[in-house]
Amino acid sequence: MSVKGVTPIENTLEINWQGDQKSIYHNIWLRDNCHCSECYYPITKQRLLNSATIDINIKPKSVNVKEGKVEIVWDTDHSSTYDVDWLRIHSYNPRLIPLDKKLKDDDDVLKQKLWQVKDIKDDLPQVDYNKIMQSSDETDNEEAIKEWLLQIHKFGFSLINNVPISPTDTEKLCEKLNYIRPTHYGGFWDFTADLSKNDTAYTNFDISNHTDGTYWSNSPGLQLFHLLYHDGKGGTTSLVDSFKCAEILKAKYPESYEIFCKIPVPAHSAGEPKVCIQPDIPQPIFKLDHQGKLIQVRWNQSDRSTMDYWENPEDVIKFYKAIKNWVEIITSPENELWYQMKPGQCLIFDNWRIFHSRSEFTGQRRLCGAYFERDDFISRLKLLTLGREAVLDSI
Repeated sequence: MSVKGVTPIENTLEINWQGDQKSIYHNIWLRDNCHCSECYYPITKQRLLNSATIDINIKPKSVNVKEGKVEIVWDTDHSSTYDVDWLRIHSYNPRLIPLDKKLKDDDDVLKQKLWQVKDIKDDLPQVDYNKIMQSSDETDNEEAIKEWLLQIHKFGFSLINNVPISPTDTEKLCEKLNYIRPTHYGGFWDFTADLSKNDTAYTNFDISNHTDGTYWSNSPGLQLFHLLYHDGKGGTTSLVDSFKCAEILKAKYPESYEIFCKIPVPAHSAGEPKVCIQPDIPQPIFKLDHQGKLIQVRWNQSDRSTMDYWENPEDVIKFYKAIKNWVEIITSPENELWYQMKPGQCLIFDNWRIFHSRSEFTGQRRLCGAYFERDDFISRLKLLTLGREAVLDSI
């Protein structure tokens, strides 16, 4: 969209767009976001300008619009040039729809698809191991990886077929996605139910729906499993779309939803003699962004610590009622997808969104897998689906 006119007003600059829309930018904000070579290092996309040196009352000496650019000479004689598309994307007063709709979270390209069992049981998201391993950023052939990332983002999980029944090959698959996150369990892990680590995951117990790592300030973003061997019965995995369940909770039990948004829940990992991990600040079960959109569910009854701090003691009963309402929803057959993992097929899921569980089992069972950071995943997802230019424009 082109610019109809630019008007300096006190400490701001008003841009009038075609279509009778307008944006107001503070002069100091514009000066702070100058991308000339003196103020910004284009290779690393980092600021060189010290924002504290800018005069709060800085004013433009002249303003010109030319060939899709707004050129400003400031009263300090410094010149700044802004692309009009960039200005529109970053309009904050008011916030406008970005020129490139692919930058919007609700665009079809990156729109998440919340599900119940009926929506997904007959068409599970799946990719082929060999196609993923043949993809390469060196040859600009990353379509299989792009499809894989989109499946994980949209549905919260993906199955990878035809994986060699080998921890070495599984680890190579993990590295094809991104960096493996090291923890006190190790980096890439390979284990049986032998309690080599003091955690119920290393037993044959039934484990209820949960997310991993509520005892870390930054819970793992993704988790990958590969069942290498099992000579017994049971050990069936369930998957639950907690975002869909939160939507149901909000509609059916709004007070419980609000409680899960505000009550901080402490957690711990203390099974190992030299480990007692706790988040720096206890966090609510539902984490919302600044616009009130749900972005993470932290749910693990096993790892919840003693809750002995209540700003309002009346919330105690409300919290436990919320747990009852929540468990009613997440264990409903409508929302709990049961799936039997098998050697040669990996499962990867969004640990901020998808609950997993495991039924009790008999016999020997060997599993390998890894954690991944969410930031690394989102970075690669956006670069592959939106393109580097659009992503850089958005920052």
